[in-house]
Amino acid sequence: MTGRLMLLDTASLYFRAYFGVPDSVKAPDGTPVNAVRGLLDFIDRLVRDHRPQHLVACMDADWRPQWRVDLIPTYKAHRVAEEHEDAPDLEEVPDTLSPQVPVIEEVLDALGIARVGVAGYEADDVIGTFTARAAVPVDIVTGDRDLYQLVDDARGIRVLYPLKGVGTLQLTDEAVLREKYGVDGRGYADLALLRGDPSDGLPGVAGIGEKTAAKLLAEFGDLAGIMAAVDDPGAKLTPSQRKRLTEAGPYVAVAPKVVRVADDVPLPDVDTALPQAPRDPAGLEQLAKRWGLGGSLQRLLTTLAVGPAGP
Repeated sequence: MTGRLMLLDTASLYFRAYFGVPDSVKAPDGTPVNAVRGLLDFIDRLVRDHRPQHLVACMDADWRPQWRVDLIPTYKAHRVAEEHEDAPDLEEVPDTLSPQVPVIEEVLDALGIARVGVAGYEADDVIGTFTARAAVPVDIVTGDRDLYQLVDDARGIRVLYPLKGVGTLQLTDEAVLREKYGVDGRGYADLALLRGDPSDGLPGVAGIGEKTAAKLLAEFGDLAGIMAAVDDPGAKLTPSQRKRLTEAGPYVAVAPKVVRVADDVPLPDVDTALPQAPRDPAGLEQLAKRWGLGGSLQRLLTTLAVGPAGP
């Protein structure tokens, strides 16, 4: 692999497309396709602006893996719409979004854009594993700050975080993380673990917010250093910090595996090269007609035909 690899947190992007594009955007039969067309527009803009040589649409095969729930039962619990014993729980999503996801998958496949989801893992884990294995610079496109933990200037790994659509992106490198959070990529997972994240059902350590977490990490280096300080009477911890960290011991013991993305997912062997022409032109034409993909698809096809930037 040469050039630059772009990894899409696909669900994050199609959720943004769904809420950013009016639901008056419909197929000929009246079915809303705002998420489908919005995502195609996003990919078109990303490819035009950044010209990656490789692109992977990373999927949530399991948005709430049981191995994470076993460690922290509250993990994403508030987002469960329907529990299943022998299959992934169903996530609460808008009624008119769910039917669009299979369409998105079919269109990506017909285009020939690599699409990867692995049973038992979230898209974040797929992204983490591709990133760990990459021998080229990586752009991770996501609206999920959890992936800031992968930022690594030395390896050319950055997060493109959409501020408004994907036309306005925050190019997140270590300088941005230090300015905003006082940590680098490696330290962000520890910061998130201590601070907690209500949107993911992570309780964090009571009384330790983002600023305090950053100060503790600056003082003691990492989570292990902070917890070692709890047992060191000479360490510079306030009595309340020592008490709260002690009480949070069971949470801190298991949370790293939940918060840190996996980097050992068994990825399938896929061709990640950005296609210049559709893999299945006839199938894509049928999808375009059935779902009224119009200008969104045509613009992306025109952009893909130009080809990626040089190495």
